[in-house]
Amino acid sequence: MFEQLRTIFEWKDLIRNLVLRNLRIRYKGSALGFLWTMINPLFMMGIYFLFIKLLKIKIDLPQLLIGILVWQFFVMCLSDSVNAITGYPSLIKRTYSPKYVFPLSMVLANLINLLLSLVVFIAFMIVYTLAFSVPLHTGFGLLLLPAAIIIQAMLVLGLSNFFSCLNVYFKDIEHIMSIILLAWFFVSPIMYPLELVAKKTAAIGPWVLNLYILNPMTSIVIFYRYVFLGLPPPASIYFYISLLLSPLIMIVGTMIFLKKSPYFADEL
Repeated sequence: MFEQLRTIFEWKDLIRNLVLRNLRIRYKGSALGFLWTMINPLFMMGIYFLFIKLLKIKIDLPQLLIGILVWQFFVMCLSDSVNAITGYPSLIKRTYSPKYVFPLSMVLANLINLLLSLVVFIAFMIVYTLAFSVPLHTGFGLLLLPAAIIIQAMLVLGLSNFFSCLNVYFKDIEHIMSIILLAWFFVSPIMYPLELVAKKTAAIGPWVLNLYILNPMTSIVIFYRYVFLGLPPPASIYFYISLLLSPLIMIVGTMIFLKKSPYFADEL
């Protein structure tokens, strides 16, 4: 892994160019261009505000919004990952470059979107607390925001490495990804609080809730809600085990990618 870190530094110019290319392509032909990175979260907040009011979903708006922003970063990375290698056939075949810089640059481009979205969310929270006289419970937990971002970045990088590699050999992954993400969405506490899951599974047994918490996205969303809203994480060892799964997934996904990457040119 230390060798890969050294190589990343050596190829930093290529990574920067790929990041900028990913951002330009996303907003190519758009009148507002990169401003959509910050406008999208604003529109999304307004839509979900109306949505939870109409359907009377029992979740606070700030909880819902931070869950959606975190989920959006996850979805964008995994959706883009399937073409992280297959989208650059000429570069893969004709030039020498470490292949893992392609999914890495894609994750970094989406990370920029996340950071700007979080800026918009913080501004929204300030306005929200002032307009509705809602107490803001964010405290020293906000200091853990870099840790939350790093943990999620590890998760999406590991999964992006794995799926970008898998799509080289099995092109159907591109079509299956939307199904995977849809299923993953409903087993993550995005549209509902964790307390609802605990209540619904209490009659079955604690093992169901523990299994649910082991979903890495569950612990990550809970972590972000603690950072921004001061909502305490569950008093369960499975929450911390779930957080530790993210670096493990990054290591395993990267190892699989590195093992298969020398053969990418033959498959493209």
